[in-house]
Amino acid sequence: MTGKIKRLEKLAMDEVEAVLASLPAPLAGPARQVPVLFERMPARNSGVEDDTLGLFTGPELAHEGDEPVPPQIILFLENLWDEAEENEAAFREEVRITYLHELGHYLGLDEDDLFERGLE
Repeated sequence: MTGKIKRLEKLAMDEVEAVLASLPAPLAGPARQVPVLFERMPARNSGVEDDTLGLFTGPELAHEGDEPVPPQIILFLENLWDEAEENEAAFREEVRITYLHELGHYLGLDEDDLFERGLE
């Protein structure tokens, strides 16, 4: 892993931890159960758009156990860094918004619900 990616992963993890610490207890518990993975970019031929910032996979909280794949959130570090125009403060904000967006999917919110909350 390159130094740049290690640094971005540390910044992203710090931001995810800050978000988790700020959530009300009824949300923080379930949120802490969903692993957050960091990848450079979406894999080629994965069906995920090249410029995707984050991705939630697996069942929503209400449907856990119904699917063989556990829930997880994936944040694509290089895409987030590009979206933030290589600005550290903007990167942290993009990580925050993207993490909350994907967490919203886990909690059962759809795109319209997320848009209404400013998490598009």
